[in-house]
Amino acid sequence: MGGLLNCGLLSGAVIGAILAILGGALIPLGNYFVEKTVRKETVIENGTIAYENWLVPGSPVYRQFWFFDVQNPKEVMENGSHPILKQKGPYTYRVRYLPKENITQHNDSTVSFYQPNIALFQPDLSVGPENDTFTIVNLAVVYNETLDGLYRIHNGKNDTSKTALIETYKDKTTLPYWPGGCAMINGTDGASFPPFVQKTARLDLFSSDICRSIYSNFDSEQTVKDIPLYRFIVPPGAFASPLVNPDNICFCTEKEISLNCTLAGALDISSCKKGKPVYVTLPHFLYASEEIAQGIEGMHPNPPEHMTFLDVEPTTGFTLQFAKRLQINLLVRPSTKITVLKNIKLPFLFPILWLNETAIIDDKKAEFFREKVTNKIKLLHLLEAVLIIAGSVMFLGFLVSFLVCRAQKSK
Repeated sequence: MGGLLNCGLLSGAVIGAILAILGGALIPLGNYFVEKTVRKETVIENGTIAYENWLVPGSPVYRQFWFFDVQNPKEVMENGSHPILKQKGPYTYRVRYLPKENITQHNDSTVSFYQPNIALFQPDLSVGPENDTFTIVNLAVVYNETLDGLYRIHNGKNDTSKTALIETYKDKTTLPYWPGGCAMINGTDGASFPPFVQKTARLDLFSSDICRSIYSNFDSEQTVKDIPLYRFIVPPGAFASPLVNPDNICFCTEKEISLNCTLAGALDISSCKKGKPVYVTLPHFLYASEEIAQGIEGMHPNPPEHMTFLDVEPTTGFTLQFAKRLQINLLVRPSTKITVLKNIKLPFLFPILWLNETAIIDDKKAEFFREKVTNKIKLLHLLEAVLIIAGSVMFLGFLVSFLVCRAQKSK
């Protein structure tokens, strides 16, 4: 009887050890299969999940506008008074609903294309009709191109660590608007990033709206529709003065508003807007130096409402929720030749509007994503844990029983 008991205990120990080892082995083995599947599906070529969501975004993308309505236009024009502004919005348009155009796959694992820039007004998501009226400075200088590009990006076929990274924009590897390192075209367009994103990563993205590349850092973990995501935000340092962030010195191309490159938060993009005096800031001058907003009444910066963020699924690198926010301002200078400007005392930035380009994965796509990615990863981790725990319990049970039997035998 004792021999049979010991033999059974030995078998239990072996089985337990095997289960524990198998559970541990599943971690690298499972990661291998997950990685293999992800690398295949994140390549931007016809037939992959990445291509379908790249060609036309899988979820509606909206661009909301809030216009700054001038409450005291007469006093501003006649007396040079500080403008009192009240935002009015949102006026909402659907964008990126048309497929990319002139798509060409190249032999060097890149793909080139144009991004249609057509906007479709959404009256049910707006506070008023498209022909609503309010008082602002002339807006004819801002965004009116119907195509954005030509872009050329890496499709990730030969190297997934480059997936979606921009190789050239308008056939150039650098931008003509900035000197030095600021001219570099870095990162992706923000819709996706190379797979297997780490919290320690710095995610670079290029925005043609602001004519430059910018970066984002990890902020927090988020869950959207039962999908775990990493939130990356564009930090204040990206808009800091060169005194705080020396890397920003090459973005300072004017000395007037920036007070000789000592102020933060305003970017002169006139060189990429055909010389028009356009400045970009964050909404309500968020993160800008106090001097930038001096003399403007009605500004109420609020980071949760006005900052830019991207919620990225770390395994695939897909951005499943985002909000890109910026403000358009015009530089206003005193002028004896223009009646409405003759009483202006000092140059200042006149806010015109701020916009929020936003999207969140819809329910149908979220269900598909959970089925193809999230649930499989959860199941794999659960199986790993069950086998390791079961094996460890069986092995521990063997040890306890063995010690009990040995103690009884010694008596």
